[in-house]
Amino acid sequence: MKKDIQPTYYPDAQVICACGNTWTTGSTKKVIRTEVCSKCHPFFTGQQQRMLDVEGQVDRFYRRLQARQSFLDDQRERQEARTSPDRPISELNLGNRVNDVLAKAGITTVGQVLERLGQGEAAMLSIDGFGRKSLIDLKKSLRQFGYDIPAAAESISV
Repeated sequence: MKKDIQPTYYPDAQVICACGNTWTTGSTKKVIRTEVCSKCHPFFTGQQQRMLDVEGQVDRFYRRLQARQSFLDDQRERQEARTSPDRPISELNLGNRVNDVLAKAGITTVGQVLERLGQGEAAMLSIDGFGRKSLIDLKKSLRQFGYDIPAAAESISV
């Protein structure tokens, strides 16, 4: 076996904690520095509500949590804006003729269309110049934007 390959063993090595506690033990290092010991660790002291923030891990966690919450809030706001009853009919991309016919009838927002559809499809079909094809396109476009079609307008009545 090779000689002098083992590290030097110090039977009186000094351990120093960040809280100021010191003790002696045997080690291959003369002085050992630690951040936490049995005198200051929350598990041993009973202060488990105190959290140790090593290298900002708790702050990083709270920043991520806050970023996620703001993302969810933004997503909710976009969804609510997308299904707003105040949205103009022109944003549904139905075509100029359909937009003009509905504007002539005094219907300019999605809320007014949904209200009219609540009375039944016959109420929409009674608009002069608004036919079945326009009604089908309107309902398809409303569903694509996330609107709920009233139950009275689910089946085409003659």
